Amino acid sequence: MHPTVVLIINFLMSLSLLIVLHELGHFIPARLFKTRVEKFYLFFDIKYSLFKKKIGETVYGIGWLPLGGYVKISGMIDESMDKEQMAQEPKEWEFRSKPAWQRLIIMLGGVFVNVVVGFVIYICLIAFNGTNEAQGEDYKYGFGFPETLEDIGFKQGDKVLLADNDTIEYAPSFNHMLIFRDISTVTVIRDGKKVDVTIPEDIGSRMFQAGVPSSLEARYPFKVGEVAAGTKADSIGIKTGATIKSVAGFPINYNTDYTYAINHKVKNHEPFHVVWEYEGKTYDKEVIFTTKEVKSFIFFTKTVEEPKILGFTKPSTDKDYASVTRKKYSFSESISAGISKGYMTMHDYVVQFKYVFTKKGASQLGGFGTIAKLYPDTFDWSAFWGTTAFISFILAIMNILPIPALDGGHVMFLLYEIITGRKPGDKFLEKAQIIGIVILLSLMLYANGNDLFKALFG
Repeated sequence: MHPTVVLIINFLMSLSLLIVLHELGHFIPARLFKTRVEKFYLFFDIKYSLFKKKIGETVYGIGWLPLGGYVKISGMIDESMDKEQMAQEPKEWEFRSKPAWQRLIIMLGGVFVNVVVGFVIYICLIAFNGTNEAQGEDYKYGFGFPETLEDIGFKQGDKVLLADNDTIEYAPSFNHMLIFRDISTVTVIRDGKKVDVTIPEDIGSRMFQAGVPSSLEARYPFKVGEVAAGTKADSIGIKTGATIKSVAGFPINYNTDYTYAINHKVKNHEPFHVVWEYEGKTYDKEVIFTTKEVKSFIFFTKTVEEPKILGFTKPSTDKDYASVTRKKYSFSESISAGISKGYMTMHDYVVQFKYVFTKKGASQLGGFGTIAKLYPDTFDWSAFWGTTAFISFILAIMNILPIPALDGGHVMFLLYEIITGRKPGDKFLEKAQIIGIVILLSLMLYANGNDLFKALFG
């Protein structure tokens, strides 16, 4: 099966499951409080339903537009904008007739379920699979660092050990920690000695703006592996088994030296030299990355900057360069570990909002295409469930935002009612709902427009 088809299947399976569970979070407390639920839908049924069946007072169905789902609760101002119902006298089974605390529980139900689902999945994954552990000292040659981290005091080959005196259990996750968490001091092993590096408060923003990847790259000696046909490496004659000596005048001893040279020493439209050795001979060839036309989105073509890739793999010549172990957990231990992982996942996702409100962040905002690409393009169930847990937390956080038309908007008005004892008027709520829908549609158009623009023009 084609990888794209597998990705789409994974995306739709996960999305469908999370939508149904989210809506059950509203449905169950509504029924417990004897509130009528008129519809329970997976996907939106604008003008048409793929399937529907009425059971008791509720119509259960599947819509044709896979952008979400909904439950229609009697006597509630929601996206259906059912003004005719709201103009009638309140009935005892309607949402508006229930005490504010019951309405609050109903509205929080979907978010609550998404959070619980995320925690449960992480707990189960850790219980069955364990976690990777590899501290800085488990990497023989240390790590390679981009210029952004060199500028604040890191050296090539440092072995990251502690963050604010806490052990970094999986060293490759270090970059992610710097971007999303408040760290003031990092302890590294450098030339066999412990050295402290002071971390500036704005390091996360600097790393984000510089495009620093979230994973720290381990160093190891390498030789050229497979050379892809039609690439720069192929065109200048680099062979499998060659030893790269320098790129753009930068000496290459480790894989991370190559990454550093490509990222920081090579510039598009400027020629540079690649020097390598093969079977006792030294070769020196000039290379330049310019622009090229590529096919994009059916019949369109686009001109893009060539990616700075020579086109070969870099297998290590030392298989023991890293010692990664799999930590196993009892089920009781996995509960604590899963909750901790879930909490930090939500924490890091909330923190990333400060990057969204920047020029670079806004340009990277994506819609359903971006979300779909988070899923594996193979049937890897651990990866599938891990992504599903992450998306469940995202749905919880996005839905609790205080925007009218989202659960968080309803919660905001209900909290106002509980605190002040005054209920916002129906006309006000109707206008707020319309404003919220406009905001959400605008955000969706922008995010999915970004996806389309990237597909067309890169």
